[in-house]
Amino acid sequence: MPRPRSVAALLTVALVAGGFAAAPLARPPAVAHAAPAAPAFSVRLLDSQQTVDSVDLIGKKIVVLRFQASYCKPCGKESAAFGRVVDRYRNRGVEFLALHVQDTAADVRRFVKRHGVKYPVALDPRLTIGNRFGFEGTPYTVVVDRKGEIAAQIHGVSAVAKLPRMLDELLEAGEQPSRRL
Repeated sequence: MPRPRSVAALLTVALVAGGFAAAPLARPPAVAHAAPAAPAFSVRLLDSQQTVDSVDLIGKKIVVLRFQASYCKPCGKESAAFGRVVDRYRNRGVEFLALHVQDTAADVRRFVKRHGVKYPVALDPRLTIGNRFGFEGTPYTVVVDRKGEIAAQIHGVSAVAKLPRMLDELLEAGEQPSRRL
């Protein structure tokens, strides 16, 4: 009959060895996670025949999509500051597009006039584009790098304050300006 100490020692060795053997299976593989690819979209600018197609921009320019609405008070309050960011970066290889969600063209025209908006504006009344980009509410800003990957998704009013540093970092990464809308 085996001794209790010998049985205990064998069990300990078996458990430890089994633990080491199973450890690689328990650990998830080390995988570098790429940023999600930006979804494709095409939209006509407000009061224009010009269409913005992501195929023409993504992969060539940094793209900033600003989802806003005429009824969104923070959107109105931030529109001047957002306009200053647009003015600062639009000739440096960054394309901006404000997409008004759940609005009519008349509502957007009033918003544009009231807030002196000078950047490109389009309608996304049914959230067709917004839902593809993870829209949860206004204001919502998405930054897409030149590789066509989503570099940032910013919900709320903090986006305008964060954009300059984020855009500077993307531009300093060696990205060359392309064409403007």
